[in-house]
Amino acid sequence: MTARSISEPARQTPVIHETDVLVVGSGPGGLAAALAAARAGVDVTLMERFGCFGGNITVVGVEGFAWYRHEATVEAGGIGREFEDRAKAMGAAVPESQSLSYELDSEGFKLVADALVLEAGIHPMLHRHFVAPIMEGNTIKGVIAESKAGREAILAKRVIDATGDADVAHRSGAPTFKTPTEEMQAASVMFHLADVDKKRFLEGVRSDPQTYGDWSSGEWVVETDGKEDDMFSPFLGKPFERAIRDGVIPAHLNTIGGTWGAVHDSGEMTYMNLIHLAGCDGTDPDSMTRFEIEGRRQAMHAIDALRQYTPGCEKVRLRNFGMSIGIRDTRKLDAVYNMTEADVRHQGRFDDTIGIYPEFIDGYGVLILPTTGRYMHVPYRSMQPKGVRNLIIAGRAIGGDRIAHAATRNMACCAVVGQGAGVAAALSLRNGSGFDDIDISSVQKTLEAQGVRIR
Repeated sequence: MTARSISEPARQTPVIHETDVLVVGSGPGGLAAALAAARAGVDVTLMERFGCFGGNITVVGVEGFAWYRHEATVEAGGIGREFEDRAKAMGAAVPESQSLSYELDSEGFKLVADALVLEAGIHPMLHRHFVAPIMEGNTIKGVIAESKAGREAILAKRVIDATGDADVAHRSGAPTFKTPTEEMQAASVMFHLADVDKKRFLEGVRSDPQTYGDWSSGEWVVETDGKEDDMFSPFLGKPFERAIRDGVIPAHLNTIGGTWGAVHDSGEMTYMNLIHLAGCDGTDPDSMTRFEIEGRRQAMHAIDALRQYTPGCEKVRLRNFGMSIGIRDTRKLDAVYNMTEADVRHQGRFDDTIGIYPEFIDGYGVLILPTTGRYMHVPYRSMQPKGVRNLIIAGRAIGGDRIAHAATRNMACCAVVGQGAGVAAALSLRNGSGFDDIDISSVQKTLEAQGVRIR
């Protein structure tokens, strides 16, 4: 059956803003890109569809920014580490339960991000949704956005796609690919709890400590390299197994289970990563609608089980959900270079490195923690689209195979990529070069001056 369509009348779209560098999307990758570009001396505009900056941190409620960090972990530093340090200084972070990192408060980080953006002189544009690129041949000249103000044009000399789904690149004609829906990493609806008895809950945790080895239970089989199996993990699985056995929650909801984040003296327990929704396509609004509703329903089942089977949670109640479902895996760039499983498992090294990332893989049934000092380079070419000029990618949509993506999708790596993209955009503009012929050594020197370890 042929899909029905309507014809819209031609229209004149007003140009409401012009900028040197436009960053579309303000998650860890986009926020880092905007800050890096501004600090490299160009005018920057940061456009975001929600009412706050921070993406996965603030919108979804993923507070464990660097939960992989252990004593021997080697990291890039740079703006990603600054997110943690600034959050600590502003009272928006607490020690993370399973690592040497700090967990970012999803509400408090909204203020952290506001401060960073305004201090850097970035032009903020919240509540604007990317609709289409403005193209002249194969060169992007800006974007069309829609908002309460209607349809508007924003012109830019360089554009950074930090949408997470390669939306700008895809609609500009750059080649992309998408994981088949049935193979995508599960989406998650994050939530936070109130009225936890912290003392009794932690006593229960100490009396029955869980490890990463416990992740392989129920429907999950997790591949490790062995060293993780006996390490402590804030894992919750037994309450939901008992709840299914006793008929408290339906038997088919055997994917409920996962980790808790921080437990506060106030009785709040945050970053409940318990709901895993296979088959959700983050590029399909109907799919996201269905799974948002389903995820909230499953979260209430999880809370029922916690009340009955977890010490300290007898009076627990929902505090809030994240503003949006959390998406791990959709569309990715078919980049000039697509990273490989071998790169992330075996310390890939690249002449065009823009930063390093520890040997941390989390996804597609693989969990490798960086406890031995191993790390990889992140190559500039994995951010470069083919066939579109003046556009570069930041965040989880960079080019790579599925296991590479299980590493690079993580927020701290997105920040490394974003800082590289931001510096490249600024230097490309200042030096009159394209992203494809930029002097990579000058990018690397500027990144090092901004505090990034690139090798």
